[in-house]
Amino acid sequence: MHIHILGICGTFMGSLAVLAKQSGFKVTGCDTNVYPPMSTQLESQGIELIQGFAIEQINLNADLYIIGNVVSRGNPLMEEILNQNLPYISGPQWLGENLLQKKHVLAIAGTHGKTTTATMLTWILEYAKLNPSYLIGGVPLNFEASARLTDSKYFVIEGDEYDTAFFDKRSKFIHYKPRTAILNNLEFDHADIFNTIADIQKQFHHLIRTIPSQGQIIVNQESITLKETIKQGLWSESVYFGENMDLDWALKSDKINKHHFSVYYKQKYYGDVTWNTLGKHNQFNALATIAAAYHIGVDIQTSIKALNTFNGVKRRMEVRGVVKNITVYDDFAHHPSAVKTTLAGLREKVKKEAIIAVLEPRSNTMKMGSIKQELPNSLDVSDYSFIYTNNLGWDASSVFEHIKDKAELVDDIDLLVKKIVNKAQSLETAHILVMSNGSFSGIHQKIIDALKEI
Repeated sequence: MHIHILGICGTFMGSLAVLAKQSGFKVTGCDTNVYPPMSTQLESQGIELIQGFAIEQINLNADLYIIGNVVSRGNPLMEEILNQNLPYISGPQWLGENLLQKKHVLAIAGTHGKTTTATMLTWILEYAKLNPSYLIGGVPLNFEASARLTDSKYFVIEGDEYDTAFFDKRSKFIHYKPRTAILNNLEFDHADIFNTIADIQKQFHHLIRTIPSQGQIIVNQESITLKETIKQGLWSESVYFGENMDLDWALKSDKINKHHFSVYYKQKYYGDVTWNTLGKHNQFNALATIAAAYHIGVDIQTSIKALNTFNGVKRRMEVRGVVKNITVYDDFAHHPSAVKTTLAGLREKVKKEAIIAVLEPRSNTMKMGSIKQELPNSLDVSDYSFIYTNNLGWDASSVFEHIKDKAELVDDIDLLVKKIVNKAQSLETAHILVMSNGSFSGIHQKIIDALKEI
């Protein structure tokens, strides 16, 4: 059976393509703005990529078209599929019906941290020799690809609250029907499809409704919005995690060694995690994964040992290059809360050394300016910030006016590179943290190349 995937280079759809290929389907796909790491991963899997959405792709004679949520009415290939009455389905629905139906699904949901948490949990199950299937919205460094299908009964998946497709406005995670669900956090995001945080809470509660009575929900105690959501109705067991020792799952951070924390279950100490992953938020992510693994029978010490060997995920504080005394990082952060926690994590690592933040407000929510007032404060930890303002739908100068002495707005990519390099060169040591949920015009390599020319 031949499947043709529209929007194949999205993090979800690219992973779906890998699973379909491993399931024995012939898989091809198309997209625009194709860029690594997803494009290179797909090519390494032997999946043919076609640039654009030309109607001539109908001549491939695919048996089924899987439609990504990047596709909307007016897309020429989609219009031809509709006009010819050809079979099509959304990616999440196809996945739920074809691959997840007989699996014990462990889903990770939340505004932030889904990819990293899903990767941690997958690595724990792999370390415990459970050989899990998984679908992760990124490229995990402990594995060869962002998705894998095995004979294991366990399937780890990143549960995204974004809508499924232009013809299915439910959140993607509604199709997954997990038996174990981590709810990490819940904040306002995706302003292009949600009007209020209550709209997002409604979708999260739809997810809760799908979890069986024998299932378990693992909830971040610090999230008021999650606790409000659960009050709407709960039909399965729930456990909470955080820093309070009275919780089911608790952690105690080492105030001196920021790469070290202790794990407690029902007030009993079980061991310490010592790793290279930065930030308190990632310690919470790790604690949630220990709880999820415990729900399916993995003992706590095994999970701790696994996390001590965890390598991380591409584009999550990934070092892209070091030139003399200047380090360039790449991170997927694109929401003010994620920007703030990412910078805080880097600050823990580099202490008093200079941090230059480079932010592309690229997500639909950022372009619409729905939470633009939170952006300046999210950059507080940096010594200097550059904000790329090309294609913004709002006046950035007024938003950043009160921090203009330590922030600069630039709308040209080449000029931006020049300014970043000049600023870094003027410092004894510098850490350049580039944050975007897209390719950012390959700015990371442009900065590195420019630094080498100095």
